[in-house]
Amino acid sequence: MRVRWLDRRTRMLAQRPWTDRERRVVRRGLEGRLAIAVEPLLGTTLFALFTWGIVWRAHHVPGDGSLIVLTPIFGLGAVAFLVYAIVLMIAPLRAYLQTFKPIYIVDGYIRYRGRDARSSDDACGYIAVLFEDKSVACEWECYGDEVLPEATIPALAEFSLYGGIHKIDGKPTGVLPEDLPPLAIGIAPRR
Repeated sequence: MRVRWLDRRTRMLAQRPWTDRERRVVRRGLEGRLAIAVEPLLGTTLFALFTWGIVWRAHHVPGDGSLIVLTPIFGLGAVAFLVYAIVLMIAPLRAYLQTFKPIYIVDGYIRYRGRDARSSDDACGYIAVLFEDKSVACEWECYGDEVLPEATIPALAEFSLYGGIHKIDGKPTGVLPEDLPPLAIGIAPRR
């Protein structure tokens, strides 16, 4: 989900901090992604050592400067692995940092609506939390196979700006799983 826009009145909403259990679920996702990022970090280290070793050998062993032409290749490999590790970690780190922001609570409405002219190609519509006067508190673009129906229902909603709607009338929406296994192993097949 992607936040469409945020009304200024959202700052005035009832809010609560993330519970330890909720933060632990997000942290486990972060730890799982970190376990995946170990491989490119090892690649970065290995290729950086190759680069350093070739340069060191070229400067300290007479007549061995022919290998110096390989240093840009290994240097670029080290940079590529580092960029890959960073890209892997951006989304889960951002999600974890969001757990230090509040979860908002609105006693109003949930509105589902279909795609519009500004929708992404793979979007199926939008879901919004509305205030009691039916003005928008926050709206997110949704992705999936089925187009969302046009509907507005009264609801007590708990949401975070980054994660979307966590609970509707006290029932979890699935945005935040109840629990994740250590290192989030086995989460990929879940929908």
